[in-house]
Amino acid sequence: MTDLNLYRNIGIFAHVDAGKTTTTERILKLTGRIHKIGEVHEGESTTDFMVQEAERGITIQSAAVSCFWKGTRFNVIDTPGHVDFTVEVYRSLKVLDGGVGVFCGSGGVEPQSETNWRYANDSKVARLIFVNKLDRIGADFLKVTAQVKKVLGANPLIMTLPIGIEDDFVGVVDLLSRKAYIWDATGQPENYTITDVPADMVDDVEMYRDQMIETAVEMDDDLLMAYMEGEQPSIEDVKRCIRKGTRELVFFPTYCGSAFKNKGMQLLLDAVVDYLPAPHEVNPQPLTDEEGKPNGKFAIVSADEPFRALAFKIMDDRFGALTFVRIYSGKLDKGDTILNSFTGKSERVGRMVEMQANDRNELSHAEAGDIIAIVGMKNVQTGHTLCDPKHECTLEAMVFPEPVISISVAPKDKGSTEKMGVAIGKMVAEDPTFRVETDIDSGETILRGMGELHLDIKVDILKRTYGVELQVGQPQVAYRETITREIEDSYTHKKQSGGSGQYGKIDYTIKPGEPNTGFVFTTSCVGGSVPKEFYPAIEKGFRSMMPTGTLAGFPVLDVVIDLNDGAFHAVDSSAIAFEIAAKGAFRQSIPKAGPQLLEPIMKVDVYSPEDHVGDVIGDLNRRRGMITGQEAGVTGVRIKANVPLSEMFGYISTLRTMTSGRGQFSMEFSHYAPCPMNVAEAVIAKEKEKKAALAK
Repeated sequence: MTDLNLYRNIGIFAHVDAGKTTTTERILKLTGRIHKIGEVHEGESTTDFMVQEAERGITIQSAAVSCFWKGTRFNVIDTPGHVDFTVEVYRSLKVLDGGVGVFCGSGGVEPQSETNWRYANDSKVARLIFVNKLDRIGADFLKVTAQVKKVLGANPLIMTLPIGIEDDFVGVVDLLSRKAYIWDATGQPENYTITDVPADMVDDVEMYRDQMIETAVEMDDDLLMAYMEGEQPSIEDVKRCIRKGTRELVFFPTYCGSAFKNKGMQLLLDAVVDYLPAPHEVNPQPLTDEEGKPNGKFAIVSADEPFRALAFKIMDDRFGALTFVRIYSGKLDKGDTILNSFTGKSERVGRMVEMQANDRNELSHAEAGDIIAIVGMKNVQTGHTLCDPKHECTLEAMVFPEPVISISVAPKDKGSTEKMGVAIGKMVAEDPTFRVETDIDSGETILRGMGELHLDIKVDILKRTYGVELQVGQPQVAYRETITREIEDSYTHKKQSGGSGQYGKIDYTIKPGEPNTGFVFTTSCVGGSVPKEFYPAIEKGFRSMMPTGTLAGFPVLDVVIDLNDGAFHAVDSSAIAFEIAAKGAFRQSIPKAGPQLLEPIMKVDVYSPEDHVGDVIGDLNRRRGMITGQEAGVTGVRIKANVPLSEMFGYISTLRTMTSGRGQFSMEFSHYAPCPMNVAEAVIAKEKEKKAALAK
């Protein structure tokens, strides 16, 4: 049986270009998993194996690799940094026990770092911090740790200090052992010497070491009392306290180095073993009832429990469909039959593999704590629970953000139509934030995603991986509608056509709901004027109308409907009659309740050289942006703003022109806000034109 104490399931996550993939590559080299380091900028890294990843030098999909360090097995997942692929980070963190948050030594805490940190907090994942790229111009380790405190509200526990900075960065001091690790000029990770602390750093080392020990011993009352009385704790005691504090998310051990220059990586790997939890040391996953609410039971991480696993990623490759699975409890053998509790169908496990990025090793057995892939599973989607057929259960589901941008696509020739349908079906199964639908009026295929880059990559995959030539329309914004006034109204549905008729009368109040509440239905009906058995039909009627608003046909958000009275007929009333009444009531009342168009607002973070800041801010203002903050750095200024998505198409080319190619930006969805009248009128007119053209 596997010793779970020797397992670490970890993820590497960070902002774009902070060095996640390079860090992963160094881990694989140091652990002997690879013998030649592949560089991201040369398109040769192990985990960025897609053509699109190699070309663009970014990670698009998370990749899993396994390796060993000092007898402990690491299952490492390298995740994307770009905001359009955040779902990969979210679902990876959902199944991991620990993580390494990588921050750029000069860029610091960037917007995507905040999002990823929030996801890790939501999943209660213990983390280490690695401040990377200390050899870069403008790198400042202590400034980054201060940002972690201020921006993320986290408590970084400094474990190492850099020796030198920028071009003079040569190594790190380990505060716990008071030893300096200095690498030579060859750039080889194993070429380092352990020496005493440089004389000019002794005072700093003692100061930060005292701070570290004070923070650590707070995790043990007896040790704290002894320390207060002047007794120095042993290194083993300090490590035990740090491990406890890390597991309980009280603080985050913080290391520094340069992954690209192979400096500081060994100490980080030691910290993964010393401080991040083994699979059985994290809070067990809750099981849920049919409605997705916790039922008080848990998937205890043990090989002796019934089999329970979560499918967290679907991937289609040259060998067929792969289902990535995190096993929480029990054992799985080749040939076993397992149940998908979402579909209620059983499937036989034909082949199991251990993933090594794009390669795989065949397995015949896996158990609690393992992350594996099963080949050829049918009808399994991201978030489905796989379990022992005799012990049916459901693990907590994953919740994915709604797409905010769409494009229309059409195959260039008849032969591509079927190919496109098959390819899109596979891609939708792989990526829960990628949606496809057919416009009923025009017959167009609409692809929906998280951003321009997201859809750009999807179209590229369709063309190159699946050989489908496409005509692509202009990006469209996912507008929404809501109401601004409360109204009371009444609607009667009456139909008589020989025999029994249809009758249903409802009196109701429609009012604006709280932001992000969607649709809320309540009843304050008394005296049986509308029998209770018709309430679900009335709610169903109203709810079914929410996807199509009365202004321009966009989905309606944040509406509260209260049924307060009505009438029924003993013979002619039925569930269908009341459902039709609710649909008619929606069409009648929403136009009276001050309907309003909402547009998606993006949280935009722009980096600009100092001499172009005025131009960048002026341009964001012209795009109806609200500047929310500025932060001066060593090499430029970061400008934060909230900007409507409709104004951000093609922004990167404008920014590069303004800043002579030196500007960068990232953005993510923030919230929906009311459209200005002139913008709303233009959007509504355009939608009406489109419908009129289709009607002809």
